[in-house]
Amino acid sequence: MALAVSTLGFFVITLDALIVNVALASIGAQLGGGTAGQQWIVDGYTLMFASLLLFAGNLSDRIGAKRAFTLGLVLFVLASAACAFAPVLWVLIFSRFVQGAAASLMLPPSMALIREAFPDALLRSRAIGLWALGGAVAAAAGPTLGGLLTTIDWRLVFLINVPVGAVAVALLGKVPASPVRPAPFDWWGQVAALIGVGALIFGLIEGGVLGFGEPQVLLSLGAAAVAITVFLLAQARVRNPMMPLDLFRSAGLRIALSVGFSFMVGWYGMVFVMSLFLQQHLGLSPLLAGLAFLPASVLIAVSNVVAGRMAARFGPRVPAVLGQLLMVAGLLGMLLAAPLGSLLAVTLLLVPIGVGGALAMPPITAHVLDSVPAHRAGTASAVFNTFRQLGGAVGVAVFGALLAGPAGFVPGLQTSLLIAALLLLATAVASVFIRRTHN
Repeated sequence: MALAVSTLGFFVITLDALIVNVALASIGAQLGGGTAGQQWIVDGYTLMFASLLLFAGNLSDRIGAKRAFTLGLVLFVLASAACAFAPVLWVLIFSRFVQGAAASLMLPPSMALIREAFPDALLRSRAIGLWALGGAVAAAAGPTLGGLLTTIDWRLVFLINVPVGAVAVALLGKVPASPVRPAPFDWWGQVAALIGVGALIFGLIEGGVLGFGEPQVLLSLGAAAVAITVFLLAQARVRNPMMPLDLFRSAGLRIALSVGFSFMVGWYGMVFVMSLFLQQHLGLSPLLAGLAFLPASVLIAVSNVVAGRMAARFGPRVPAVLGQLLMVAGLLGMLLAAPLGSLLAVTLLLVPIGVGGALAMPPITAHVLDSVPAHRAGTASAVFNTFRQLGGAVGVAVFGALLAGPAGFVPGLQTSLLIAALLLLATAVASVFIRRTHN
């Protein structure tokens, strides 16, 4: 039951990050706001989601994973309803900010619930594969489902979360209570982390749009550097830190964090640049561009389950290394094929990239939980997912700047793909040193 609830939660979190994109034109036509308004409908969710993950992980460990997840889920359902019935644009954007905050409250405890329900590492790796399947199905269905719902009414894109969330709330009643670890909150760390991660994500978002030399972007990134420095100093000195630095003594966790970051640079960055390549460079419609991702999306859903079984048999090292090398091969193939402008080549090369990521990430996620004691599962998953969100933001911002650079669209695309491939190759090599755990 804990696995079912966690998977439903991960499904709606992932779905809401993707489904709204195809509804932006309809929302703009009805509520106005132009490009800037549409951008913040998407980025408001991302900004709050990434900024509050560390706080959410800390809260999960202190009040219990079940209670924290319930809080996030109820808030998410209410925010979704507010989005659906928003009469004006600012209400929708504000509600999206609340949605992102609620999603951050759900994600770390969803992983912690699995850690509590599956103390055996082998069973837990399979459970994580099924949990990841929820995100994979949402990623595959998001654009298509969003298109179908938008043809009826764009408000249904948000309203669909309400019945799914209601089912999850009902199921939560059958999940055992989680252990709590009462401890004072590290308020200095909380504030510094919120400012640091929030300013960093904001700077990356704005830098990708305006350019990294703009004053507001430099100011935001400078504030992020100062706040993150204050945060790390606070974590080293306070009695009850929100992110104990001794977490990073685990080599397995350090490797997992680097893989999570590089995966998101490669996957989110690749989806971003290839979507623009298909629509702006090849002139395809949004529907045809979305269909190019369909074969990979279907195989991603299958590969998530295979990854759990592979990790249970061979340990996390084999699927992690194999998956990242498949992504590298697909990215390099895409780099070589880009000048051809072939839709078929893009569709085929998306398959090893998607399948590779689906093989690598569930075992790496399970390894994060294996690398820490159960009472720190929420904090560890929050740190891991913060690194992932930073990787996604870096990929979109840097690759977007390269596409708009003086070299031109296709050379910028090729440089982006090369960066992603080299980064994943480096973390694939690091993943060779992952050790199998049995806790």
